[in-house]
Amino acid sequence: MTAGELLAARAEVVTLDDHRVAAALDGLVDGLGYWSGKGALAGIERTGRYLAGTWTPATPDEGPGRAGEGSWARFIGRIGAVALRAAVEPTRDERRRPLLALLEIWADSPFAGSRAGMRTGLVRVAEGAPEAVRDERGAAVAVGWAAGGLRTFVDLRTGEGDPPGLGAIEEVTDVPRGGWGSAEQVRRLVELVRERGPVPWDLDAVAVLREGTGMGRAAASFALAGMLACGYLPRLDDRERKIHRLKVAEIEDGVREPGRMGSPDRLELVADVLPADPAELWEPQGMRAVAERIAWSWRERYGRRTLVPQRTFDAAVELQLSRLSAGRFCAAFTDHAAIRGLGSNLDTWIRNSEFRPFPTAEGWDLVDFEDTLRTVVPNLFWVYAELPAGDPVRAGAPGLVRALRERLDHPGLLLDAGSLSHAAGHTVADAHDRFGSRPYAGPEPLDVASVDDGLTVVVDGTVDRRGARSQPELYFRPAFYGDDDRSRTLLAARADSRYDPEVELVEWLRGPACARIVERIEGASLPSGSYETNPVLSAPDVLGQVVDELGVDEDAAALYLQLLTLRAPSDRNIRLWNGWKAARHQKAGAALVERGLVVEDKRARAGRQLFLPGEWIHAGKPYQPMEAWKAELLGVQRSYNGRLENPPPLPTRTLPELFAEAWHWVQGARKPSP
Repeated sequence: MTAGELLAARAEVVTLDDHRVAAALDGLVDGLGYWSGKGALAGIERTGRYLAGTWTPATPDEGPGRAGEGSWARFIGRIGAVALRAAVEPTRDERRRPLLALLEIWADSPFAGSRAGMRTGLVRVAEGAPEAVRDERGAAVAVGWAAGGLRTFVDLRTGEGDPPGLGAIEEVTDVPRGGWGSAEQVRRLVELVRERGPVPWDLDAVAVLREGTGMGRAAASFALAGMLACGYLPRLDDRERKIHRLKVAEIEDGVREPGRMGSPDRLELVADVLPADPAELWEPQGMRAVAERIAWSWRERYGRRTLVPQRTFDAAVELQLSRLSAGRFCAAFTDHAAIRGLGSNLDTWIRNSEFRPFPTAEGWDLVDFEDTLRTVVPNLFWVYAELPAGDPVRAGAPGLVRALRERLDHPGLLLDAGSLSHAAGHTVADAHDRFGSRPYAGPEPLDVASVDDGLTVVVDGTVDRRGARSQPELYFRPAFYGDDDRSRTLLAARADSRYDPEVELVEWLRGPACARIVERIEGASLPSGSYETNPVLSAPDVLGQVVDELGVDEDAAALYLQLLTLRAPSDRNIRLWNGWKAARHQKAGAALVERGLVVEDKRARAGRQLFLPGEWIHAGKPYQPMEAWKAELLGVQRSYNGRLENPPPLPTRTLPELFAEAWHWVQGARKPSP
């Protein structure tokens, strides 16, 4: 018998034992590239039989065979995660079949129920040494491929003392015991799926999980299906999307929401959430009970996020944020103290790497802080303007701003400031006249030259394979950045900052525009549920001037101000912000058309029929197309191709100020015209 063959007892699953196994286990195992061949199910089965003493290789040096890189060994004591995915309706049949085959193999193995005396870990196997050993004390098997000279192993003690060894053990742990996954439970679940079909999907159970965790709807749906990771594209096929009731944008966002959960985290989350009697899954409340157990498991590990209104969450999804999911974005406002890097000060240092030195901190704290900083600050105006008063995300903005400022005031924080401009030089030595000659002193010596003036750290670029040296990199300590000579020196020495905006973000957070926006949010001028984008409520004085001068009613005046100033005054948004029905909206628009103040048209990605006269500028997604007049008012710059494809500038005015400025332009010689 060769290592790639299945035992005769499992010959019926030979056709399933290929790359489909990896697709079915996506997110629960690591190293999918190691799972691309055949024989994974065979290797798992023979490993179990070898440990149990019911299979002997044909030759002494023949092992049971390899299944991926060995991370499947984590299923021992946690097979409930695989069983959940195999049982539920959203799992496509081509993936369900190998999952059920694996579960059948598992039920007949010593892995089911996690026998006493079983361990897993990492072992350093000597070259040429056997991959499996067995004697009267027990057995040990090296599973998977080697990584860094280490192999995952599973051993089982059946006699006195430790089982025979494969080499030097570097890490070992007893497998979990007592949870879901006895041979009877696994076998019964497989029988029920084959007899009754998969467990019907329950959207109410998804709602239970969302309410119990604060997850977004897509992430909750994926968690309930046991598939918090979807690495394969397309993420879901048409049938799966219909079952989950999710749009493509929601799916893409939901895949990212769990953040940096690894396969062990996903396994642990749902390993013990199935009922003791699998038949309960098919009961009317069966999946809701599973949802409650997953919610409890999630809260034990990650806490509970504030539940935000579905409308707010959906709007955040539409932002198409690149660094944060909608759920993590909302949580930054509602639960900022629980966000890594925001709850306490960050001590950072510059470390070496094969590419270039860069700032780092313990764990992922600095990365999470930078992701938060670079996402929430550019979108803070959207939160202030387009979410209603009383919304938990909007209400949390002042606290988030204060938390960011506190972190930025910590002297131990270093952030990216971009690269040295060519005009300022090409090496650290060229920067001595600007930043001095004192080198950076950190926990580890840098491999390249550096200087540190207390605010700015300059480190030399690295040399690539062709011998070309990159420009020196600049890092700065926000705690010491301000209106002084060192700060002006940093600004003068930086190259184009478009892709390294941290300095500008720090300036804006500490500046007057941010302070006035926070003051507007904390003020009591808006009734709960109303929007700052409605000038009837946020700028009544300006609105009165428009009514008097144009001779229109309040509705038409409000709509005109909104078309003049707001980036996305779509029909849907206008009616939401103003509380209008379609007829009222159309009446206000007709009054503006009659006076020649706006024109009617249909334009791509506008979502409206009324436009200011004059040039229209197209935009690449996710940016908003708009009138050229409005782009100038808002300070939005065209890209090299004349389109709007650059990030919009940070705001300099509150909405009442912006309404007033737009009306000032109209009253002067700068009103919109063809």
